[in-house]
Amino acid sequence: MNIDKNKIRVLIVEDDKSIREALRYNLIAENYLVKYEEDGISAINTILSEEFDIILLDIMLPGLDGLEVCKRIRYENIDTPVIILTAKETEIDKILGLELGADDYVSKPFSMPELLARIKSNLRRNKLVKDKNKIISKKQFTHLGIDIDLDKRQIKINEEDVFFRNKEFDLIYLLMSNPGKVFTRESLVQDIWGYKYLGDTRTVDVHIRWIREKIEENSKTPKKIITVRGVGYKSNVD
Repeated sequence: MNIDKNKIRVLIVEDDKSIREALRYNLIAENYLVKYEEDGISAINTILSEEFDIILLDIMLPGLDGLEVCKRIRYENIDTPVIILTAKETEIDKILGLELGADDYVSKPFSMPELLARIKSNLRRNKLVKDKNKIISKKQFTHLGIDIDLDKRQIKINEEDVFFRNKEFDLIYLLMSNPGKVFTRESLVQDIWGYKYLGDTRTVDVHIRWIREKIEENSKTPKKIITVRGVGYKSNVD
């Protein structure tokens, strides 16, 4: 792909030609640079070798399905926003997509204006997070045995480096730098993901679970990040 840095780069991963061409036509009309793949394996190879600003990912793909593609690219520490395109209507498929690292989903059949609005929302959200990361001040602190270096965006537990994805890092930093303060799920959505609460906070719960698996002795009985029932979360004071 010849990259024009002034244009948004979109990867469509969709095996249905009619849907793929409709997406391609409308995205080009929005002045996006568009590339597409038709199967999961080709999609992974392309994502690992090229940079994109957003990925539109169908679930039902030949080779590897979209959920597996999402899982693998997140394992490779690729944080490009992913919007799942799914014909499946069950809630479990949508939740599973979010748990595997997708940022959003649209159920088929979808209206093109809705999808374009979601693309713009995810691009805007991602930019806000990146801009926020750029202006983070230099600060180091230790809380509950967790060493956080904000300048290096590094976390150590028992003097060992532990990897945290960008949103995981921002979330644990916010909680740990404000011991005892209760954050609602809605406020965490706005503070960490950079958009207004629209009625779905499951991604907060998913990220909290991932963080607990890394910092708690027993993630099922957490003592460092506490659930405030019906409200949200807080980090323990000591």
